[in-house]
Amino acid sequence: MSKKISIALLCGGQSAEHEISLMSAKNIVSALDKNKYDVQVIGIDKSGTWHKLNTDNFLINEDDPTKIHFSKDNNQIFYSPNYYSRQTINCGEYNENPEFSLVIPVLHGPNGEDGTIQGMFKLAGIPVLGCGALSSAMCMDKDITKKILNNEGIPVCKHLLARKKSTTNPSFETCKNKLGTPLFIKPANMGSSVGVTKVTNESEYTKALEVAFKYDDKILIEEAVDGRELEIAVLGNLEPKVSIVGEVAPTLEFYDFEAKYVNPDGAHLIIPADIPQEVATKMSELAKNAFKALECKGLARCDFFYTKDGKLLINELNTFPGFTNISQYPMLWEKSGLNNTQLMDELISLSLDN
Repeated sequence: MSKKISIALLCGGQSAEHEISLMSAKNIVSALDKNKYDVQVIGIDKSGTWHKLNTDNFLINEDDPTKIHFSKDNNQIFYSPNYYSRQTINCGEYNENPEFSLVIPVLHGPNGEDGTIQGMFKLAGIPVLGCGALSSAMCMDKDITKKILNNEGIPVCKHLLARKKSTTNPSFETCKNKLGTPLFIKPANMGSSVGVTKVTNESEYTKALEVAFKYDDKILIEEAVDGRELEIAVLGNLEPKVSIVGEVAPTLEFYDFEAKYVNPDGAHLIIPADIPQEVATKMSELAKNAFKALECKGLARCDFFYTKDGKLLINELNTFPGFTNISQYPMLWEKSGLNNTQLMDELISLSLDN
């Protein structure tokens, strides 16, 4: 029997998406073939401390996104990059410094999806599942994403910027004149709709900026697109493939954090989406082109708006999308013929061959 691949799976983190990370980690650990992989779960708590967890039982309240947390022991760990030995994670026990073949960073949002973790393990010479430091950083910053895609001729939603300490941020009237109303206010570097507000007047606009600035120093002010929300999953490296197309049909005012993770009736996921084949084909082409333009590798979920007049606009690319029970990325691949175990096998293979 061949030697198992040793994997360090990181979860938790200091972002507002900490709990979603834990829910994703639960499903990924369950999907990993224990005959192929030796998995060590490492939890990063909200203070930034790393903990070696019991992989077989590392969560409490695992089915409640508002109360889930990991059951950390007293074995805190630290990391020290060493390119030559690949021994980056000291598990706190005498002479125990395991050598991992791969890191799976199940970390959503800042300090997980933004290239920081990816850069640290690049220094250590350990492969990381998914996108590298550059592509992670570019996709995390929605302003940079839009600028790069726009430069490549890939259609995106119109937006303006506001910065926390700037004295020249656009007024509500300026945004209204350039983008119309309603508007969406969102942190440039955040996911899971955290800090996102829909606004229609100046008072709401001012309050929405205050909310968004709690999460980031750079804020996007986006046009509200009157269209359907479509998503497609991308898998691969230089020659990526795509899943079938899915549609998110929110039952609330818009697809916010509650609709995604808390309220089970917050949205209907329709897979496959009821769209013409030529639209699905065009989405596939745009998603692959966006994936390549942003130097992505491994995986990404590409989110679109499909307008009433037949236009496709890319909203964003998510480089480590959720793997919860209701997350679209694994569901899209399940409907495309890859179950979660097969999907993780392929992602790990892509990461080690990279």
